[in-house]
Amino acid sequence: MVYPAYLFPTKFGVMASKACQCSSSLPFPFLIPRLFVQNVPKRGIKSISTPRPSRFNRGQNLPLLESTTTAALERKRFTTPLRTGALGTKKGMTAMYEPETGRRFPCTVVQMDRVQVVAHKTRQRNGYFAVQVGSGWKHPSNVTRPLLGHFAESQVSPKRHLVEFKVQDESGLLGIGETIGASWFQEGQYVDARANSRGMGFAGGMKRHGFHGQAASHGVSLTHRAMGSAGQSQGGGSRVHPGKKMPGRMGGHQVTTQNVKVVKVDDEKGLVVLQGSIPGPDGCLVKLSDAIKKPWPNVPVNMLQAQPAADPVNATA
Repeated sequence: MVYPAYLFPTKFGVMASKACQCSSSLPFPFLIPRLFVQNVPKRGIKSISTPRPSRFNRGQNLPLLESTTTAALERKRFTTPLRTGALGTKKGMTAMYEPETGRRFPCTVVQMDRVQVVAHKTRQRNGYFAVQVGSGWKHPSNVTRPLLGHFAESQVSPKRHLVEFKVQDESGLLGIGETIGASWFQEGQYVDARANSRGMGFAGGMKRHGFHGQAASHGVSLTHRAMGSAGQSQGGGSRVHPGKKMPGRMGGHQVTTQNVKVVKVDDEKGLVVLQGSIPGPDGCLVKLSDAIKKPWPNVPVNMLQAQPAADPVNATA
């Protein structure tokens, strides 16, 4: 390549242009404009954790990498339910009696309202297997257009609540539009109940964290229920450490109650009666799924498929 002489406005311009014409010699790098320099190395950020060669990382019988997505899903396989969960509404509490001993125990009534499968999440497209379940009904005028299109694609009525339940593999994916009734759970099995706890507003340290408070006798003035010290001065860095238990907003977050026993199931009315109490006030949304700390329920193969909806599109009330 021949560079024009006007690109070298120095006293060495003639000499540089003659050197450019010679194929055996090239001009000095500082004489060539950056426009014509090829493969100019760019400065970047040097990694401080570059991989180092290891003499143990050689051979054919090496263990598989455990930092991949496939390895992570395999580790979570034993704690991921085989089938999807269901949504319900907490209606209140009542009491029942054991027929053998006559013992009276408290119960919680959960009602399932038009629970249907809306969408799927697959390993190839989303990285995991999950079932999107919707419950209730919402007027189309109160639903955004993107969400209306999502429901129309699945041919289900607009739902008030949408929740995902992860499953182990594609065998736990129910058909889109199928209805999940109260018979999805069996009497005697154990479930995990999740709901948002009752919000109690701003609470002090004694109510929120169980602090015992300060002395109620002489020497304490108007600070009987106060938190007290929030940390050290010089020894603790003259700061409040992160995560310090202090007064603040209490409640209003998701709480899980594990190993709740299913006492009774009424498929006609859509009721599931649970033994004991579960989080949340009356009327809140409850997520029910098979307990992960108990053996999986012995569900027949035909029960893995839910009941198909009669007319989900026209179910408007």
